[in-house]
Amino acid sequence: MSPSAPSPSRARPWPLVAAAATCLISFAAFWVAQRVAHVNMLDVMVYRAEAETLRAGGDLYAMRATSANLAMTYPPFAAVLFLPLTLVDVPLMRTLSTAGNLLLVLALVRLSLQLVRPALAGPARRADLWRTALWVAAVVVWCEPVWTTLRYGQINLLVAVAVLWDLTRREGSRWAGIGIGLATAVKLTPGLFVVLLLAAGLLLWRRDRGMNQWLRTALTATGTFLVTTLAMVVALPADSKTFWTRTLFETGRVGHKEETANQSLSGVLARLMHTDAPGLWWLAAAVLLGGAAMVLAVRAAVRGDKAVAVIVTAFTALMVSPISWSHHWVWCVPLLILLHDRATRVWFTTGAVGLAFASFALWWVPHDPGRPELDQNAGQMLLSAVYPLTATAVFAGYALMQWRATRRPHIPGPRREAVAVREPQAVAKE
Repeated sequence: MSPSAPSPSRARPWPLVAAAATCLISFAAFWVAQRVAHVNMLDVMVYRAEAETLRAGGDLYAMRATSANLAMTYPPFAAVLFLPLTLVDVPLMRTLSTAGNLLLVLALVRLSLQLVRPALAGPARRADLWRTALWVAAVVVWCEPVWTTLRYGQINLLVAVAVLWDLTRREGSRWAGIGIGLATAVKLTPGLFVVLLLAAGLLLWRRDRGMNQWLRTALTATGTFLVTTLAMVVALPADSKTFWTRTLFETGRVGHKEETANQSLSGVLARLMHTDAPGLWWLAAAVLLGGAAMVLAVRAAVRGDKAVAVIVTAFTALMVSPISWSHHWVWCVPLLILLHDRATRVWFTTGAVGLAFASFALWWVPHDPGRPELDQNAGQMLLSAVYPLTATAVFAGYALMQWRATRRPHIPGPRREAVAVREPQAVAKE
């Protein structure tokens, strides 16, 4: 080795240091851009008001907060989760919220990489995992769902990280399921992951006649949700009764369905039909698309393709929910990582989907408080449906790929052995 050549022990840290420096610079620029944009962090102010109402013994669901007169829409457990927000003053709370969410961006990327490429979680590849996570986080922090999550001080990143933490645990982990259970106790929509876990777990149990990780995680998540919810019934009986018997069904208190920020099927139909109540049309569309998508997810899970199963389930929940604000779509981060890893035409596919989530196109249409979304033209409807259209295209592309795989002619002879050897390796990799 020449004197000028660096030793491996000295050279190895520099790529990680460069990635960390780039991520730090990107995050700092993001923070400055948010301050220049005068973000109001409206939702974290509502969370604080909910916790203050809880501490004062008030009615959680009669509370109104901020100049927008916003109400509490989550189950009572959420107010308990937000209690630490009352321990600091508002400026510090905003700073800690932003810093915490930036760290959660990095955590989301890391867990997404681990979901898509489990081999990266091994001790020998850990430096590669963190280096890649830092580079990716430096980029995805600028996409619209992440920007808007931090703009409002939302908890979407926390929910996604809790779910992925469970779904990337080692086989046999006793803790897997707690994150999904707690996330469901806070926001309900993560409950669709329990459906995936139960369906896949039962099918695998029927096939193998034994307990499996999917079923074990489902039972832990269900138990965690029930224990947490019942604890709230005991601790906050009046608020629990109000939520589970009335507030749960008042989707209008969240906001108007036709708002361009609502990127669910109900929002698309409300704008398409020029009404704030798409009614049975939304229900039919949600059942048809949601059912078809969950079939894809469960089949992927049974085949051992956990990454596809999880991401399809996440996007299904976003599509069928009555209201899915644009900041709920932080699941675009694991989707982009999956597409970059799997897509046949990697740069075209990943670039097109990435552009959809980074373009802020849904905000190019009129969206002031006068509810102009009820009178959109065809072009505006397309722009304000960018996330559901992207998700539908991804679902259709995956379904087509699976259909073509089943139509491939059987390969006899020596090639048959090669395929048989590769398939278990691919399943183990997932």
